[in-house]
Amino acid sequence: MSKVLVLGATGGIGGEVARQLKAAGWEVCALTRDVDKARSQQPGFAWLKGDALKRDEVIAAARGCAVIVHAVNPPGYRNWAEQVLPMIDNSIAAAIVEGATVVLPGTVYNFGPDAFPVLREDSPQHPQTRKGAIRVQLEQRLLHASRQGARGLIVRAGDFFGAQAANSWFSQGLVKPGKPVSTVSYPGARGVAHQWAYLPDVARTMVALLERRASLDAFACFHMAGHIDRDGMQMVQAIQRVVLRRTGQQPSVGSFPWWLLKLAVPFVVTFRELQEMRYLWQTPLCMDNQRLVEVLGSEPHTPLEHAVEATLIGLGCVPTSA
Repeated sequence: MSKVLVLGATGGIGGEVARQLKAAGWEVCALTRDVDKARSQQPGFAWLKGDALKRDEVIAAARGCAVIVHAVNPPGYRNWAEQVLPMIDNSIAAAIVEGATVVLPGTVYNFGPDAFPVLREDSPQHPQTRKGAIRVQLEQRLLHASRQGARGLIVRAGDFFGAQAANSWFSQGLVKPGKPVSTVSYPGARGVAHQWAYLPDVARTMVALLERRASLDAFACFHMAGHIDRDGMQMVQAIQRVVLRRTGQQPSVGSFPWWLLKLAVPFVVTFRELQEMRYLWQTPLCMDNQRLVEVLGSEPHTPLEHAVEATLIGLGCVPTSA
């Protein structure tokens, strides 16, 4: 049985990957600053007390691990720029000691419009945002680590959605968790393609790649096609169909209040991050998953309406029974 350390197991992607790794037979260890709270919420892992910002604690937690899932982020994006790089450096240091593979959930933030509309793993990375520039550095540090005894695996995907993806455009923009869906607020425009990724599919992809890690390059990167909303309305219409079927009421469609977000930017850090990513809603893009399909044979893929239904139920937006 292989052993894995998950950083960020109390979050969306980290928790989902941890659960799926455990189901696949891995021994899952997870680092957290509040063991009692984490254990009460997710009792199935070996919770270890520690801080991803403290290198000695990460190295100690990773002892005997073949894989380190680096899915940790500062809560609410607070001090994101100052903390993200030190945290990846600590995971890399532990991976070098153990000869382990560091798995990093990737995004499209490290690409600028010059690489659109089709993103491939080797597309040029010229980010236009501060967050994108830091994402480039994260990947470059993993590449450098792969030449020092560690291994790196990056899985890039579009905007996450899913029952556990609380910090996402789906749950912060399109709908409101815990509330009935009367209006779907869409941040983009009709005709502009947008890239989505269902969280359980992303986790399944990572687990499948880890099972083949011995055959992968020391530094390997893959793109997921996920769900490509080619006209900007497919996600909205899927939400409408699910809500109508479960409640008998079809929600209306409204425009996301970018103007209000802009006014709140000085007071809410998360809003500043969302505002910075607005360009991704103004330019069509899709991700080429040919490399992933060559390795796995096919990409894990939940039909859109099934994924949307599970997400809305998990977020408490529709009744659990139709």
